[in-house]
Amino acid sequence: MGTFVRDAPSDFRRHAGGTRSSAVHAAAGVLFALVLLAKPQVSFAAPASDTDGDGYDDMTELANGYSPYGPGKLAETDTDGDGLSDADEIVFGSDPLRPDTDGDGFPDGLEVLNAFDPTLGGGARLKKRIVISLASQTLDYSIGPKHLGSFKVSTGKARTPTPVGVFAIRDKKPRAWSAHAKLYMPYWMPFIGTQYGLHELPEWPDGTKEGQWHLGTPASGGCVRLGVGPAKTLYEWSEIGTEVEIKKA
Repeated sequence: MGTFVRDAPSDFRRHAGGTRSSAVHAAAGVLFALVLLAKPQVSFAAPASDTDGDGYDDMTELANGYSPYGPGKLAETDTDGDGLSDADEIVFGSDPLRPDTDGDGFPDGLEVLNAFDPTLGGGARLKKRIVISLASQTLDYSIGPKHLGSFKVSTGKARTPTPVGVFAIRDKKPRAWSAHAKLYMPYWMPFIGTQYGLHELPEWPDGTKEGQWHLGTPASGGCVRLGVGPAKTLYEWSEIGTEVEIKKA
C-alpha cells in the first residue's frame, strides 16, 4: 500500500452549505479510530465522500493528517474561521463548516477559550480537569475531551505523602508564604485546606529555588511542585473549582 502524498490544493473545492453534512459526522468517527490505532500514512481501499473535491476521499485525508474540508493539515486548518482548527472541531464535536455550531451568537473558538461547550447553547460548560500520577510523577490537564498538556512534577516523599483522591482547587494566590517552611510558594492553588496544594518550586527569601533538580522525583512535604513556566501556565488556566485527581498509578 503506497504512501499518501497530497498534491497542491485543488481548484475544484466545494463545501456543504447550511446544515451539517453526513461527511462531517463520518469524519469524526474515523478520526477517533485513527487516534486509537495510531498508524500514520494509512490508506483505505474503499472510497468515501470527498467533501472538498480535491480527488482524495475524506478517510484517506484524515488518516494522513489532512483536513477533508479544505487544503492543509487538520491541526493547521480552520475552514470556517471560528478560531478552532479542523482537528479541534472534530475533538469537541463542533461543525468544521459552521463558525457557531450551537447558534448562540458566539464563535466556537471563543466558546472553547472561555470553557463553554461550542455544541450546546445555554451556557453549558466544558469540564477542566487536572490528573496527577504519583507513579510517573506527571501532571496532565484537559478541557472537555481535549488533552492540553503534561508536566513533570514532584510530589510528597514517603514520610510526607501526597493524598490520593479527587479534590478541587479551593483558592488561588500568585505568591503564598509558608510560615511552617519559611519560604514562598509561587502560583499557590490549595486543594485540601491550606496544607496541600499545587505550586511552583518553593523559593527562599533570597530568591533561591528549592528542589529544582527534583522534578520527576517525590521530594515535597506533600504538595505538588511544578517547574518554572508550567506552574504559571497551569495557574492562569485553572479556575477555582477545577477538579484535581491524584492517583497512585
